[in-house]
Amino acid sequence: MGKTTILACVTAALCLSAAAQAQNITITHARVLDGTGKVIENGHVVVRDGRVASVGAGMPAAGSAGPKARVIDAKGRTVMPGYIDAHRHVIKGNPAEWLDKRAAGELQAFLDAGFTTVLGAIDPPQLLEARKRITAGTLQGPRLFVGTMIPLAGMLPPAPPKPGAPQGFNDPARTDPARLPFGGPAAPAIPREVTLKMIDAAKAGGYDYLKTIMNATPGGPEIATQQFVVEEGRKRGMPTITHAVSVRDTLASLDSKPALLVHTPHIGDLGVDTAALKRIVDAHIPMTSTLQVFLPHFGPDGKPLFRDGGPFPFDTLSSAGQGPVNARHLWEAGLKNYGFGTDTQWPPKETLFDELRALSLVFSPAEIVTILTKNAGDATMHGTEIGTLEPGKFGDLVIVDGNPMVRTADLMNVVTTVKGGVVVFEKKTR
Repeated sequence: MGKTTILACVTAALCLSAAAQAQNITITHARVLDGTGKVIENGHVVVRDGRVASVGAGMPAAGSAGPKARVIDAKGRTVMPGYIDAHRHVIKGNPAEWLDKRAAGELQAFLDAGFTTVLGAIDPPQLLEARKRITAGTLQGPRLFVGTMIPLAGMLPPAPPKPGAPQGFNDPARTDPARLPFGGPAAPAIPREVTLKMIDAAKAGGYDYLKTIMNATPGGPEIATQQFVVEEGRKRGMPTITHAVSVRDTLASLDSKPALLVHTPHIGDLGVDTAALKRIVDAHIPMTSTLQVFLPHFGPDGKPLFRDGGPFPFDTLSSAGQGPVNARHLWEAGLKNYGFGTDTQWPPKETLFDELRALSLVFSPAEIVTILTKNAGDATMHGTEIGTLEPGKFGDLVIVDGNPMVRTADLMNVVTTVKGGVVVFEKKTR
């Protein structure tokens, strides 16, 4: 079964869920951002049977939403596509405990923040079970797509901990081997039959993507194994999404043509390596931002924290600048399929704030709207169904208080979230 068939099956299942619950909705008196760059002042959006039926200026034609349509007066607020996080880690802590006790609240938090679609890049099978419950209507949450890890090589001995490293905080980004000088021993190869068993298990388990991490070692097996994983995944309709955080490892990933690069390279300067810049852009592989990983996250007490909740490692702070600068170089050079992704486990609204803070360093408000919607939808490989407000696509949208085309911070002001024609969040007002 090919990639197109598999994605069509997933979409069909989601369609059945949406159709079973969908409302007919007409939104009027709205500033409409359709995600393609078009702005309609005083416009409308009609959602019928879970799908966008019409988008336009002024009032819709009478009865266009069908019988018993709910009318929402946006009162001049902005209507735009639902937000998409195309690289996230959803489950924290014990997966079984998460599913039983925390899933409902944490999945609702995505909807409250405006996220109607989330790609869990590496998540356990409990997220697949949560997706089944969402599809069945017994749990409310965003549209979920899920990946699982396929290693490219065996393990080398771990690097010694950094002097003064905090106890109990073991996020691999603290000691990322991509930061080390290129050298040392080759990583051991994994037999092809073992890799095939992992791929087949991922397919049987219901995963959507294969996730690889490219940390190429001198003379190591990573590049050849990546090619093998991409080819075998493609045969099974499972796109490969690849972690590469240095310019060197990004280049090492290109020839295998993964479906998505899930990080902006933040180690290496694309401003001085024009040949590398051109190669990455010419590969036409979508990329997600994930710029916030190396920016401090500030908790309630104002202390700077890393992604694992421990003290922020300020020896990584150069990446906080290099990532956004490389992102802008890529954009200016023509990489327009650059989408929103966070690679984090902070609560969704805090995650949104942090990634917008990073993106705002180098992108305009209008560009960020596209990155958060259309481009992120394309990064999930479901851009024909989500990411823009166009007739026939899922009725996934948010109503925002303010104008995000002028002020990026207004993206935080979600007052209503609609997923597949169902109002799944409404901010309480006095």
